Amino acid sequence: MRARVVSVLGLTAVTALSVPACSTTSHSPTTPPSASVAPTGARADSEALLPSAALEPLLLDEGDLGSDYTRKNERPARYDDVTVLGCPDLDELGGNAASGGSLTLPHKAKASFTYVGGGSEVSEELYSDSADKLSDSIGRIFDAMTGCPRYQVLTGSTAIDITTQKAAAPQLGDEQWSQLPTFSAGGRDSVVKQTAIRTGTILVIVSGSPALVDRHVSKALSKVTSAS
Repeated sequence: MRARVVSVLGLTAVTALSVPACSTTSHSPTTPPSASVAPTGARADSEALLPSAALEPLLLDEGDLGSDYTRKNERPARYDDVTVLGCPDLDELGGNAASGGSLTLPHKAKASFTYVGGGSEVSEELYSDSADKLSDSIGRIFDAMTGCPRYQVLTGSTAIDITTQKAAAPQLGDEQWSQLPTFSAGGRDSVVKQTAIRTGTILVIVSGSPALVDRHVSKALSKVTSAS
């Protein structure tokens, strides 16, 4: 079966291999994704939701990261020719995951950076919605990908083999997910760490070089929570 699906994550591996890719995930949320979750430190009604313009200033910037980081210009991603093989669970998501590398939520912001010292990259995405919707949106995708520890992505004539292993998520926020997917193509491997943290009505996703994600994920969360 061929499922035309694109992962919500896998952003750094896309650049490293110069082709679109999707990723598998494993997760260990503190609360089941399908359960009703009461937000902590934030109101559950629409007044607590932040529009995209309000999320933008909460993203990490060069001032937070340091002079060794350069922000990348965001370019529209194209995933029309991506086909996933060997992952039936992703087929059930259909268009829910085929969102150009982002969750299909209206309130969002994103920034990507290159680490000048070694050419590594790190990206951050912020989303704002009800706690239930954030948990369900990211949880359903992570759950589907958990059942696909190994599969292949075809983009045009290029094949990418993807494997994953569970990563320990930092005990931050209200819910946490983390994974270490490996993307292999043309004899090259790219390992990416992806950590997602929900705090109240905001979801923080940090992806990229494992060392950079570990270094900056708590900083990303702190910038969000200190503004609330």
